[in-house]
Amino acid sequence: MTQDIALDRGWAPSACILPTAEQPLRVAEFDALFAEAVRAVRRPGRERLRLELAFSPEHAAQAAELTARENGCCSFFTFTLTVADGGLALEVAVPPEHIEVLDALQARAVSAASGPAAPEPAAPESAGSGGSA
Repeated sequence: MTQDIALDRGWAPSACILPTAEQPLRVAEFDALFAEAVRAVRRPGRERLRLELAFSPEHAAQAAELTARENGCCSFFTFTLTVADGGLALEVAVPPEHIEVLDALQARAVSAASGPAAPEPAAPESAGSGGSA
């Protein structure tokens, strides 16, 4: 499942300050979270990804701790962890110049997810941000 981690350059853009040797370990941590917790993957917009997670305090803590560390090296990410109505969701947003990182994150989540997690097509850009340059 993680054999191509070191070659996945979309995952670690030049803006990432995590030491290169640690990047495969971080990807493996995300893969583990995705495999254990992801129940659905949605792409509500070009710059946003929503991961529906299995509801548990352990998954919430794991997602919070991992995304806090990730934000420390890739500050362009905006992570929002929501616990509401018996559900747990992780929303990930990136600026337009880092769409390829979000694409790579979505691909890994879909690949590693243990349940039926099919991606949804991105919503049309009619009411969101303007088109890319």
